[in-house]
Amino acid sequence: MLDKTFDPKTAETRLYAEWEASGAFAPSGDPAAAAFSMVIPPPNITGVLHLGHALNNTLQDVLVRFERMRGRAALWIPGTDHAGIATQMVVERQLAAEGNMGRRDLGREAFVERIWEWKATSGGAIVAQLRRLGCSCDWSRERFTLDEGLSLAVRKVFIALHKQKLIYRDKRLVNWDPRFQTAISDLEVEQKEVDGFLWHFAYPLEDGTGEIVVATTRPETMLADTAVAVHPGDARYVGLIGRCVRLPIVGRPIPIIADDYADPEKGSGAVKITPAHDFNDFKVGQRHRLPMINILDPFAALNDNAPPGWGGLDRYEARKRVVAEFETLGLLRAIEPTRHAVPHGDRSGVAIEPYLTDQWWVDAKVLAAPAIAAVETGKTVFIPSGWEKTYFEWMRNIEPWCISRQLWWGHRIPAWYGPDGRIFVEETAEAARAAALEHYGRDEPLRQDEDVLDTWFSSALWPFSTLGWPEPTADLARFYPTDTLVTGFDIIFFWVARMMMMGLHFMGEAPFRRVFINALVRDEQGAKMSKAKGNVLDPLEIVDVYGADALRFTLTAMSSANRDIKLSIQRIEGYRNFGTKLWNAARFCQINGALRVRDFDPASAIGTQNRWIRGELATTARAVTAALEACAFDDVAFALYHFIWNVFCDWNLEFAKPVFAGDDEAAKAETRAMTAWVLDIVLRLLHPVMPFVTEELWRQTGGQGLLMIQPWPELPDDYVDEAASSETRLIIAVIAEGRSVRSELNVPAVARPPLLVTRADDAQRALLEANAAVIRQMLRVSRLEFTADPGPGTAPYIAEGVALAIPVAEFVNLAAERSRLDKELAASAAEIDRAERKLANPEFIAKAPVEVVEESQERLEEARSARTRLEAAKARLESLA
Repeated sequence: MLDKTFDPKTAETRLYAEWEASGAFAPSGDPAAAAFSMVIPPPNITGVLHLGHALNNTLQDVLVRFERMRGRAALWIPGTDHAGIATQMVVERQLAAEGNMGRRDLGREAFVERIWEWKATSGGAIVAQLRRLGCSCDWSRERFTLDEGLSLAVRKVFIALHKQKLIYRDKRLVNWDPRFQTAISDLEVEQKEVDGFLWHFAYPLEDGTGEIVVATTRPETMLADTAVAVHPGDARYVGLIGRCVRLPIVGRPIPIIADDYADPEKGSGAVKITPAHDFNDFKVGQRHRLPMINILDPFAALNDNAPPGWGGLDRYEARKRVVAEFETLGLLRAIEPTRHAVPHGDRSGVAIEPYLTDQWWVDAKVLAAPAIAAVETGKTVFIPSGWEKTYFEWMRNIEPWCISRQLWWGHRIPAWYGPDGRIFVEETAEAARAAALEHYGRDEPLRQDEDVLDTWFSSALWPFSTLGWPEPTADLARFYPTDTLVTGFDIIFFWVARMMMMGLHFMGEAPFRRVFINALVRDEQGAKMSKAKGNVLDPLEIVDVYGADALRFTLTAMSSANRDIKLSIQRIEGYRNFGTKLWNAARFCQINGALRVRDFDPASAIGTQNRWIRGELATTARAVTAALEACAFDDVAFALYHFIWNVFCDWNLEFAKPVFAGDDEAAKAETRAMTAWVLDIVLRLLHPVMPFVTEELWRQTGGQGLLMIQPWPELPDDYVDEAASSETRLIIAVIAEGRSVRSELNVPAVARPPLLVTRADDAQRALLEANAAVIRQMLRVSRLEFTADPGPGTAPYIAEGVALAIPVAEFVNLAAERSRLDKELAASAAEIDRAERKLANPEFIAKAPVEVVEESQERLEEARSARTRLEAAKARLESLA
């Protein structure tokens, strides 16, 4: 007999160990089985499981468990990312804590070895946490972006792209982190709103006949100005285009140029141009072939390109000094307080500098063209499709990709420099020496590039490198391209787009057929979760309290394609209760002898309710399958919840009770067999979303083998019996509508009035008489009575064309109920008024987030529905008077 309750704490660890030991996470070796593959977005080895991971990996696991049960050779490849800057920072902090030793004190080789030691003992904790969530990855194929195979793939790709002139070295602007002394990606930059000033400086014309006023929030950069730009159509400056201003403090003349970048409507309409310290100015500088003067060193202090006596000044000290000099020169025209966004390193916390430096770059524009075409032609689709617009926007405006980082942890760039600066790009040092010997005709000392590759470079190869490329492995032949990528919108460009580019370039096919963009998880008020706000929910703590299944079902149920997830503990509790409901239903089946019957044929069922539940289950199975195929995860959860709770438990098991208690042995046997069969199919359908409780129920109800590898239910269309469905709909409607009447009028639960049938045809009457026992029990009425005259004090209602009434006057306090309904109607009217006024406010519609507007619309509809229901109840109450 089943225990009274399911205990996730003891069951989950045991069940997961059994799944993993069975080898069922690996794809089927059957060559006839169609392949299905996914790659996990590799979490950083420094990471711990957060709700974003929990959502993303739950949805992936739902898909892979579904496809595995469908008989496909389902492969879900796990792995982790070496996370260059994040991991290096962790170990550097350890070194500092041990005695103020830095990585440079330790030396590169020893420092990298120290990181490998840290990884062996502390890295990758998230992998164990994914197991707790129930993720059925093939751990035998687990990869790491710095493992030997992936490192070989990275070198091969770098060398190939370099030979194709798609990787090159160039001096361009990068996001420079002065604290970590490295270029960082846009994803590692966060914009922080800060209070600052907009300083208005006058630049005198070179001939002394006037001045041009420019404004800046970064005065120190004016020392590197190489032009002033005005709009070509700005009449104020047409006569000045081509002339020069004398740059204050520095003294050099710089030209006044015409460029559309200057906005006549902003400020004076003139803009200082500093190509070496601003991304927009860099583009202007390229268009006009302006000098690019870098005045900062890697620590963001002024270098030797600054005026004499300024070298070594910190950027903020230089800022103060520039402002003071302008004031002394009489060229400071205004100081305007402003609040503006300043880019900061997300890990270092310091302001990022646009910095002109030599780096390695990928010609992303060339690689992007096939990746754009793959989505345009539908070879790869985005779900929701709206994200294609974001993809195209980024890809059609793509810039060269900086792939070098000034770090020690990562894939070291396979480039060596000769004594004259010539670069040899080869797979190994030996190959570089051989190439140098061929070039110079003699042995010359070589120096390997100190930089490592951007972490996103190795991640871009993930779909094919994890399958063994560059070797022509069996896995590569069978599982590339992958089927579905589940990921977040924030890395569509940084990861998805780059995987598309690399996959098409090196494999000739896009790496995945569809990309599902999962939602963001927010708190129950819709706010972003953050430690500072104290609203962060820890998924592992949730699993400890409510079990993994409750969290998984919650995230699946709330994964709508069109909105973020507002997660609350109450919702998780509710879905934990859903699992309990299923457990109790299985116990009910056991207690009443509804046990699996070998070779039972559902098609042979005779009983109306048995034929009805068979059809309802077939309809649900089709809906769940279609939703899973479409990645409509919320529809999957809704269909399962509705059937299990509202159909199977609330109605079918209640219909079964009189049968189990009756004397018709044939009906009893059939109902037991049908109920057990339905439970079996339910467990299979629910398994991808709630794997633990379903596996435990499968085992404890006598299921053979693991549930996770049982065949997916494919039920025939003719399981739906329209006659049985129609008849059962009538019984359900009689009971459900009767319950509504009782609820609206506050009829006490202990009251047992009769149920009066005032109009029904012969077939309907026969059906009601045949089901009188279940109607009496479920509607809490004393008897069914057929009469044309219900008499006074009755509450009438219609169910599927049958007219009924319940005599309730003696059970209802008319005055009290009238007062209650009036209060509720007043509250409903107030809510409607508030919502209508808010939605009629153009400012609210213009400024409020879309989800807030949608919530207001939903509340308005709910209030209107409540008003309609209350008005009907009021009318029904008055009819009793």
